Amino acid sequence: MDIELPSGKLRTWRWQDLDAIVRHANNRNVWINLRNRFPYPYTVRDARNWLDSVVDIRPVTNFAITVDDEAVGGIGFTIEPDVGYRSAEIGYWLGEAVWGRGIATNALIAVTQYAFSSYDLCRLYAHVFEWNPASARVLEKAGYVLEGRLRKSVTKDGHTIDQLMYAIVRD
Repeated sequence: MDIELPSGKLRTWRWQDLDAIVRHANNRNVWINLRNRFPYPYTVRDARNWLDSVVDIRPVTNFAITVDDEAVGGIGFTIEPDVGYRSAEIGYWLGEAVWGRGIATNALIAVTQYAFSSYDLCRLYAHVFEWNPASARVLEKAGYVLEGRLRKSVTKDGHTIDQLMYAIVRD
């Protein structure tokens, strides 16, 4: 599955992405804005484990963000269980080498449209660490609305900080 973007493409993950994942994900500046399940340092073993979990999995909910067919980041969503089945959490990361080009915003817009058109969802949401205004801007440019501040809700790199909750709702 491919989704064209103005400056790249979203596509399903491939085993050939392994080296590019390590190259772009093994970066403290990327890691500091993500949950700890995204490791740092990011090793070949971590990339293999990730690819094991997403290659050939259907339906597709995780995409490689590519520029010139090189995986430079990822984006995906997880549908909530039980009574939350019409909501999904969306998340994304992008290698520092391609920050500031609008790639994350375009990918988020495309995956939001895909999720709403392909699944019985009425809500997508994301959490952003308080020290990451760039990600908050990505969400806002993609039409997500700040719903609240979760005070002292996470501890990352030894710092207990707030998260900002953004969401987009479809009637």
